[in-house]
Amino acid sequence: MLEMSHEEFESLVADGLDSLHDDMLAQLDNVIFLVEDRPSDGSDILGVYEGFSLAERDVYGYGEEPDRIILFRENLLSHCADLDELVAEIRITLVHEIAHFYGIGEQRIHELGWG
Repeated sequence: MLEMSHEEFESLVADGLDSLHDDMLAQLDNVIFLVEDRPSDGSDILGVYEGFSLAERDVYGYGEEPDRIILFRENLLSHCADLDELVAEIRITLVHEIAHFYGIGEQRIHELGWG
């Protein structure tokens, strides 16, 4: 398993976000990006989107808690063989979870090669 501090990993996530096209990020309103070591249920997922997709925004009220995109550091580190693979997988995971924000389902995400 790769070893990396929380701070170093967060820096890679920030770099991953910076590498995404502006159009992908343009409508991300009230969304925060977080890094946690692992999911509370112990699963091996790499990331998760928690919130209301754009398709559900009509039920989204002012003052709501922000939507969250969480990347799981330990799962990503154990999933990747080296730093290059980790950088690529962080980017793929970000795109995958942002796609959920836009209301794109799992099947379509996989068809597009994002998961």
